[in-house]
Amino acid sequence: MSINDYLQTADWKKEKHAPVIDSPEKVKSGEEFSVSLTIGKEFPHPNTTEHHIAWIELYFKSDEGKFPSLMGRFEFSSHGESVKGANEGPAYTEPKVSIALKLKESGSLTALSYCNIHGLWESSNPIIVE
Repeated sequence: MSINDYLQTADWKKEKHAPVIDSPEKVKSGEEFSVSLTIGKEFPHPNTTEHHIAWIELYFKSDEGKFPSLMGRFEFSSHGESVKGANEGPAYTEPKVSIALKLKESGSLTALSYCNIHGLWESSNPIIVE
């Protein structure tokens, strides 16, 4: 089996697990821009001890490149765990992050996310560098 056998995709407007990549369609070569990653943008994903998003990764693969570059990995480590019991803790992390990037070539941004119950999810956005 390949890792692709485990990756799930869906329209994020209908599926709460699909990562949403908010990025410009076009950027200038070498200029900084922001990318936001969200899980559950239209339909909130649960964030409980029992059911949560554990992490999101962002990759970039240039149109001319063979392999993607890992741009960032973001872990969400607090889901209400406590010695008092599940969901009794004082802190929760939400699966939303922003990252600043600079690109020199056009390509695709790909986000992977992991739900502790529903597995791996993927989405991609093309990006043009002028």
